[in-house]
Amino acid sequence: MNKSVFIAAALALALTACGDNKSAADAKAAADKATAAAKEAADKAATAAKEAGTAAMQSGAAAVDATKAAGSAAMDSAKDSAGKAMDSAKDATMKAPPAMAPAPAPAEAPKK
Repeated sequence: MNKSVFIAAALALALTACGDNKSAADAKAAADKATAAAKEAADKAATAAKEAGTAAMQSGAAAVDATKAAGSAAMDSAKDSAGKAMDSAKDATMKAPPAMAPAPAPAEAPKK
């Protein structure tokens, strides 16, 4: 794009130097149009690049947020499961019959 702008400007200068005012004016108008078109294309490209960068940043932030939420949900679930398991163990311990006392050791047989 920039190359064509310089070529158009050089052409306009060359025609201006020739002394034909009508041709020089036409060449200058063409060079101005080419410059305006190049600037407009560059502006559009810059805007598109900026929007793409913004969209990429937003999607990256959304991915980070989703990962954090998933990790938090997993931790909450693990804590809840561990709590329920401990409650179950406590209930089972409370409901278990008391342990029987060990049987007394047999008395020694009388010596003969």
